[in-house]
Parts: sequence; C-alpha cells; structure tokens
Amino acid sequence: MKHNLKITIVLIAMFIITQLIGLWVIHSYSPVSQIVYSADTGENVSVIVDQPLPYGMQPPENSPAPNLISIIISFVIAIAFVLLLTKFKFKFFMKGWFFVVVALALAIVFNAVFKNFLASSWIIALIISVPLAFYKVYKPHFIVHNLTELLVYPGIGAVFVPILSIWTLIILLILISIYDMWAVWHSGVMQKMAKFQMNELKIFGGFFVPYLTKEVRDKIKKMRLSKSKNKNKKIKISMAILGGGDVVFPLIAAGVVLRLAGIIPALLVTLGATLSLIYLLLTSEKKKFYPAMPFLTVGIFLGLLAAWAFGCF
Repeated sequence: MKHNLKITIVLIAMFIITQLIGLWVIHSYSPVSQIVYSADTGENVSVIVDQPLPYGMQPPENSPAPNLISIIISFVIAIAFVLLLTKFKFKFFMKGWFFVVVALALAIVFNAVFKNFLASSWIIALIISVPLAFYKVYKPHFIVHNLTELLVYPGIGAVFVPILSIWTLIILLILISIYDMWAVWHSGVMQKMAKFQMNELKIFGGFFVPYLTKEVRDKIKKMRLSKSKNKNKKIKISMAILGGGDVVFPLIAAGVVLRLAGIIPALLVTLGATLSLIYLLLTSEKKKFYPAMPFLTVGIFLGLLAAWAFGCF
C-alpha cells in the first residue's frame, strides 16, 4: 500500500464526497418536467424546462460527435498550453488561469445552492467564490485547498456533462486512459507538471494530503530526546495526491448516466469507480507513480455493465 490506511481512507472519502456533491449539482442543472396550463388546449400539459448554467456557460445544442471532437481539441490545446507555461515558468499566467477556472467552478456550485430561492443567486455565488478562489490560489493552505476542491470538480462536471452521450463518453474515457498511461509511464509529463505546480506555483489540480510516515515520526522523536545539534534539520513530509482528472472524469461519467437513466445507474458508475480507486490505492507501491484513469475507466465500465444488466438502459 502506497500510503498508510488512515491517509488512504481520507483520499477515498474526499473522492466519494466530491462524486455525490457533483451528482447533486449536475441534477440541479438538468432539465425538469413541469405541468403547465396550455391556453391552446385548455388543459394542463407536461413540458421540459431547462435549468441553464450561469455566466454564459450553457453549452450549445450540438450532436454528441462534434461535441466530443471539440472536447478532445480543447483538451489537447489545454495540455499544450500548460506544458508551454510550465517549460517557460510563466507563473503569473498559470496562477491567473487557475484563479479564473476555480472561481467559475465554485460559482456554478454556489449558484446551484441559491438559485431556487434567490433572484440574484449568480451575483451572490460570485461574491462567495472570488475570495475563496483568491485564497486558494494566492494564499495556499492545504485545508482550504482540499475543501474547495470538493466543489471545484462538481462545477466543472456540470459544464461538460450536457454535451456528452454514453458512446462519446466511452470514447473519451478510453482516449484519456491511453493519454494517462503515456503521460505517467512513458513521458513523465504528469510528474513534471505536478512537481512544477506544487514546488513553483504552490498550487495543485487535485487533492493532496501531507503526512509524516512512521519512520519520520520516529526520527523526530529521537531528535527531540537527543542533545544533538541536528534538531533544526529539515524533515521530509510525504504527500498523498489524487489528480483532478482522476476525480472529474468519473464524476462526468456518472453525471452523463444520471441525466440519461437516473440516480441508481449513476451511483453504480460511482461505485465502480470508487472500488477501482480503492484497489489501486491498496495495491500500489511506495515511491512509484501510477496512471489512475485506466483503473477508474475499468471501474466505470463495470458500473455501466451492472446498470445495463439491471435493465437501467
């Protein structure tokens, strides 16, 4: 096991909480059926009412295939942009980008909370989100970071879910898994970007939990008891991390299923992804990097198969 049991449970708990919050946010922006009076027929009729995203984030009504192509192109451009900024260490632009994305994602979530009972919910959502995003990006603290991460991915998921179908989702997950394996095992791009974000920018796109291993705690104890001059020696802190993509893509998958087939099959997808993550965390080895998306994709597909077997589709 790569991390101790307590830290592993913390990572899994944050993953599950994010998935559940995300499903609620996605549901809050999903079209709903309402009964209205029709003046033409003189009867009550059922109509589908959209619940659009705020800030002009509502996606266009295109077919899934062009949407998938747009997502892939956007993903490639984003990765290339991040690599360029990382190579030349454009910290100002990267922090600004993080700030905008975090602020909008948080605002989408807070707007979902307030929109049913406040007329200007989108303004209040921004008033809450902007300071949180500023504190997260420019005054980093791991507790604030992780708490806001619980809400950032639900906001991002709410934007992408409406433009995907089951088949485009499957293709996207396969492509992302292939990229993840290449980026971690072959090129090392993921490790380089993560180190740059954490060491240079002091921010990270994902969950991270710093902790002391048993060996380090024993060293600290010995240093305190000894009269050695090494009491001010630097201590290496271990870090348990779970990348943002490993959180948001399972959420997007569950969200697509939620809009298509309902909450039970969506929860089956979440369960499959969670079990895959647990397996990865329990079987991974210390000081080794693993691409999580191939494991999570297998879990998502098993969840989809389970939902299909129970007649949910």
